[in-house]
Amino acid sequence: MDQQLLAKTFVELADNLVADFDLIDFLRLLTDRCVGILDASAAGVLLADRDGKLRVMAASDEQVRLLELFQLQNDEGPCLDCFHTGAPVIIHDLTREIDRWPRFVTAAHRSGFGAVQALPMRLREETVGALNLFRAASGPFDPLATHIAQALADVATISLLQQRTAHRSTVLNEQLQAALNSRVLIEQAKGKLAERQGIDMEQAFSALRGYARAHNRRLSDVARAFVDDSETLAGLGV
Repeated sequence: MDQQLLAKTFVELADNLVADFDLIDFLRLLTDRCVGILDASAAGVLLADRDGKLRVMAASDEQVRLLELFQLQNDEGPCLDCFHTGAPVIIHDLTREIDRWPRFVTAAHRSGFGAVQALPMRLREETVGALNLFRAASGPFDPLATHIAQALADVATISLLQQRTAHRSTVLNEQLQAALNSRVLIEQAKGKLAERQGIDMEQAFSALRGYARAHNRRLSDVARAFVDDSETLAGLGV
């Protein structure tokens, strides 16, 4: 385990709630670092919108994003159970859960995943979503890695809820709804860039994200400019 990267990640997750905080980029950082540091093949984040419905807000790659969407569309899977109970759901061997989540297990197997752990993004009695770690091979998860993943989820949740102390009734819901709208815009930009340059969706996301960071801009603003053709984004691509 990369101790320096882990320490840096905790600092980044705790230091991202600023005036121009980009929730999509923040959550993508969480999923990427879980894959980079922990024993995970892929990771995703589901958050509840203002109506309490779960939405896919971040995924480490396109394959797991589609699997997370499949869970929501079919209303079954460990991530949903985790969110509704507020407790971790750790499955060492998905094939043993075929009776519990028949459609999800089949889809996960087709996607190449044999194990999953869904960890609540929760502070005290409030659960705002779930962090989901997928692994190709079945078998027990490293207890230390699970503990660290839950700690990362906890820090991210605290960052998300921090502003609510000042604006208790509206801030988080508005922020999550804005992030959901940004997610739709980013998906449109990914599709447009992928088609235009003949690349896959993950490469398109990396190009958009890289451009935003290189030019110190919000990812959603870059996506909007690209979709609307309102700016010439010189150098955008792979």
